[in-house]
Amino acid sequence: MKRYSVCMLGMLMLVISLTACGWKSHGEAYNEKNNDEKAYFLSMAVSLSGETTPQNTQIKQAIEAFTNTELQIQWIPYSAYEEKVKLMIASGELPKLIKLDYTPTIIATLKAGQFWELGPLLNGYHNLSAPSPMHYDNISIDGKIYGIPLFRELGRASVQYRKDWFDKLGLEPPVTLDDWYKVVRALTLNDPDGNGVNDTYGMALDKQYNMDIYSTLTRIAVSQGAPTKWMVEDGRFTPDFMTEPYFETMKLFRRLYQEKLINEDFAIVGTADSVKLYNGGRAGIQIVGGYAQTWQDKLNNTVPSAVVDVAPLMGPDGIRLPGESGNAGFLAIPKDSVRTEEEVKQILSFLDALLEMPMQALLSKGIEGRHWTDRGEYADFIDRNLFLAEVKPYRDTLPFLGDHNPLLEPVLQPELFRKNQKIHKENEAYIVSNPALTLNSDTYAERGRELEIMIMDTQTKFIIGKLDEEGWKNGIDKWRKSGGDKLIREYEEAYRQKGK
Repeated sequence: MKRYSVCMLGMLMLVISLTACGWKSHGEAYNEKNNDEKAYFLSMAVSLSGETTPQNTQIKQAIEAFTNTELQIQWIPYSAYEEKVKLMIASGELPKLIKLDYTPTIIATLKAGQFWELGPLLNGYHNLSAPSPMHYDNISIDGKIYGIPLFRELGRASVQYRKDWFDKLGLEPPVTLDDWYKVVRALTLNDPDGNGVNDTYGMALDKQYNMDIYSTLTRIAVSQGAPTKWMVEDGRFTPDFMTEPYFETMKLFRRLYQEKLINEDFAIVGTADSVKLYNGGRAGIQIVGGYAQTWQDKLNNTVPSAVVDVAPLMGPDGIRLPGESGNAGFLAIPKDSVRTEEEVKQILSFLDALLEMPMQALLSKGIEGRHWTDRGEYADFIDRNLFLAEVKPYRDTLPFLGDHNPLLEPVLQPELFRKNQKIHKENEAYIVSNPALTLNSDTYAERGRELEIMIMDTQTKFIIGKLDEEGWKNGIDKWRKSGGDKLIREYEEAYRQKGK
């Protein structure tokens, strides 16, 4: 087995297994070029979906050594990230590299010229220009590229559930809306944990339950036949929430709330709170894009007897799920913090180096002897919890092409992990794409977030019983008059122009 050694400034020795000599020589050339240069200071802001990441870990040191950088990373909780980014942009107090999401507010900011356009520079970076153009197309604005995607699969939604609870109650993964009701009801009322106390939820929601294509509401609605955000018929656009499958899914959520089968505070709690219910053994089924193995690992600490399983997101017509954008956001360079194109190129060199095989191997499995050990034909994790705490946050927030890379040494993963990955891969044949994802609309850029919040608030009011069906229809009329109809017309025109 070939080895790759990295030694920078005499401070750190990192050994990572490789399977391709070409990558080794490329990486050595990169290091030789930068070995005598002063480390480049790079400040970053990224979101963190899990627990607090330890500071100055060996992972961070290894990245700094290989890329000859001094990293200052601000980890911001996912639930507060959007608001924090808005404040940083408004104040002009931005790091040199920041993770952004493809939202109306960010689109408007990019169109206003507050971030560097990177598209014309990408051809100068072998690794950054290698992935499918689709990944860049899905974050482009008027054909311009302002960031480096955090690469992800297109269909990551899967149903993850407590198999031990399902077996005890004689349940199967739900397919129809009636199935969802019966499963959630049984998991809530039939004492699946056997402690004699009514302390479980079939499904735990949080305030992002209806936010974007990753939301539980959207994923269930699409499985039942709804479009992903927009339906197009003969060039005419209809938003998902105006379709029958979507409304029927909302009625399911309304019934679950009325019968107290979901947490009643869902509209105000953050994602971290709902995650605690799952990891603490108090909730039984969820639709998420992450790995079921992570949930199993967390449960092992609180409920050692718990068994998690995973299944495709099914509907009456088979597997059907929202098509995602192929990224978990993108890394962008603000003009307020980075004033010259020369420095932009330094940052792109850093990101390009992260796609070298030694860095991809590091993000895949961590450091040998600490996170994994060599078993000859594959690597085996020493401590999965340590990997989750120290390695996964970097893998989730830096460019990583995934464990499917054939040049990476195979890592011995639990069966549940492999099953979840297999579902993600097979999902690509069943995704329903968002036809408006990259269409240009001034209304969306200027007022899209306001319109989204308007309809999301109306959905919540309907679900918790503050509005009846007539009130829901009035909410749609208000949305249309407030700019929704104009948004529809702009998408239809952009769609026609794209067709031409």
